[in-house]
Amino acid sequence: MTLLARLDRLPLSRPHYLLLLIGGLGYTFDGMDSAVVAFLLPSAQDAWGLSNGQLGLIGSATPFGFLFGATVAGLLGDRIGRKKVMMYALAFYAVFSVVAAFAPNYEVFLASRVLAGAGAGAESAIIAPFLSEFVPAKRRGWFIGALAGFFSFGFVMAALIGRFVVPTMDDGWRIAQVITALPIVMLLWWRRSLPESPRFLLQHGRVDEAEAVVADLERRVERATGRPLPPVPDSALQPAAGPAKVNLLSALRFLWSPVMARRTAVTWLVWFVITFSYYGFFSWIPTLLVQRGITVTKSFEFSIIIYLAQVPGYFSAAWLSERLDRKNTIAIYLSGSAVSAFWLSQMDSPATITLAGAVLSFFLNGTYAGVYSYTPEVFPTWIRATGTGLSSAFGRVGSILAPTIIGLSAARLGFGGVFGLTTAVLVAGVACVLVFGLATAGRSLEELTEPATGETR
Repeated sequence: MTLLARLDRLPLSRPHYLLLLIGGLGYTFDGMDSAVVAFLLPSAQDAWGLSNGQLGLIGSATPFGFLFGATVAGLLGDRIGRKKVMMYALAFYAVFSVVAAFAPNYEVFLASRVLAGAGAGAESAIIAPFLSEFVPAKRRGWFIGALAGFFSFGFVMAALIGRFVVPTMDDGWRIAQVITALPIVMLLWWRRSLPESPRFLLQHGRVDEAEAVVADLERRVERATGRPLPPVPDSALQPAAGPAKVNLLSALRFLWSPVMARRTAVTWLVWFVITFSYYGFFSWIPTLLVQRGITVTKSFEFSIIIYLAQVPGYFSAAWLSERLDRKNTIAIYLSGSAVSAFWLSQMDSPATITLAGAVLSFFLNGTYAGVYSYTPEVFPTWIRATGTGLSSAFGRVGSILAPTIIGLSAARLGFGGVFGLTTAVLVAGVACVLVFGLATAGRSLEELTEPATGETR
């Protein structure tokens, strides 16, 4: 009987859903912070007389911070623990969001947005691998997909803040940033009760602590379900040993070794494709709507509709992930994104642009649900946080490049060309996932990764 066999046979119940809620609210605040920036730019420009170039830097500040935050969080998560990184990252983000809200000038505001982005990126990269280590294999795809779905609530809340707070009161753009930071204080207090991952504890030889965490979870699940726990399987794989301390060089050397290179390449490419397309789309849609003859206020209202389409996108993909496997779900939603992007490129009225944009939003965010489920599954326990963080960080390169590349493309290719380019990028992602992706549904993390030798199509 092993600790991991005991952990993996537990049915999903109230203790798991509490973990989902705590982690998911973190993603809600991360999404809110990322999305609200678009609604702050006009006010920041008026306050400090900024040029379009300076506005572009503010737009890139959060994804730039995300890149470094995700990288550092992964490395620290595999060295000092998932829980500690989640706590520190959340506090870091909250502090610098408040600093940005009261920034006296452009320079302080820009630096604060970068640092707030680093905190949000660190948390974003660590929550999924942390929670994936608590969830039984047969429900992990749905669980982590639903976890990612909390991002959509943050985007909707950001759109509501952009519509009803920023333009309706003095210094509304500053108040908006305080609003995004305040709920995090409560979440920080709540997260003090989170346990550390038993898989991380076992990996680092802290067997007694892992035993205590598993035993406590067993007691709470049995109490929540009111039924005896399922029998424990006879045997289960244990996490394979890795280096005592993970650093960036050793991590990259392992991730791109012959046994891991294919997994890493597929994961990094999918993260780049979806993040490039996502940020390229969402950073430009308000501007493109305005160029089609509607007011800024109306463009914000249309943006709310487009953001609302994220919610069913995430949760439908989470449901399908258990039934069609993660890689097939990713391919389906990437394909839907490609078709929607092409459809959007052919539209020329505000109403049809909004409809096509909502459908594209549905599929892009559904892809994210599959990607967040898939990524922690393909890396061994000793490097799971680092592998997830570096994958997310590489995706952020796409979020930094997309606004500039699409902006230049729009000047040369026009509205249709912008989304024609997005379609081509998405099609490349579909082909990569279908041909080289790893089937993960219903398999334990240890079966998938300990040791990582070969792939099952």
